[in-house]
Amino acid sequence: MSALHAATAVPEKLTWSGGSEPLKASYGKLMMWFFLLSDTFTFSALLVTYGMIRFSQQAYTGAHEKFFFSTTHWPIPDKVFEAVPFLHGIEAPLIFVGIMTFILIFSSVTMVLAVEAGHRGDRADVEKWMLWTILGGFTFLGSQAWEWTHFIHGPADLAKAATDALGNPIEGANLTRNPYGPPAFADLFFFITGFHGTHVFSGVILNILIFFNTATGLYERRGHYEMVEKVGLYWHFVDLVWVFVFTFFYLV
Repeated sequence: MSALHAATAVPEKLTWSGGSEPLKASYGKLMMWFFLLSDTFTFSALLVTYGMIRFSQQAYTGAHEKFFFSTTHWPIPDKVFEAVPFLHGIEAPLIFVGIMTFILIFSSVTMVLAVEAGHRGDRADVEKWMLWTILGGFTFLGSQAWEWTHFIHGPADLAKAATDALGNPIEGANLTRNPYGPPAFADLFFFITGFHGTHVFSGVILNILIFFNTATGLYERRGHYEMVEKVGLYWHFVDLVWVFVFTFFYLV
């Protein structure tokens, strides 16, 4: 061996010949992290866009109790989202969306318990906690559907119907009309919450597949429940994104 070759040779024990898992992360989990990273960029772009449009619009400057809907200023969120199912006429600002948020976060807890049960190889516990996670996902989607319906039809069913600056009743919003405020408010609401809702729906479908595979013993035969953990990463991501969506739309 020449002196130059000997000086530049890499010890065999330091080379990677494949077959092992860098940082003890399997290929599947690594690809899931890559996907979640790309999805983070997408949601970040949407929320940054919302922030830029939100703060480029005129804000309401009067007293909170004297707020009125108008296309000339951005609406106050707790005046828009103050309804609760079966409690018509009662003003409960952000109570319903708070319940929605709690349900989604709690479903993340049940997913953690499902992953932990998978690590123990406890098939029955994985099935139990996956069912609770699926139930939480469907409940959140149903709640969001109700909120969309109320947002579209407007608060005309309340005891005190809201009116705009001209005294006309607020009839709800769609992609071409938004009596609550500037047109961009409804457009961004439908697009961003709808985009997130699509992710939740996809996560529920994945959770159902995981539950089915667990119930049929597929992962038990494989000897591991790694798929539960990979789908769990996606579900936690969806929950985390909702915290930011909630902050931007309902608190800012």
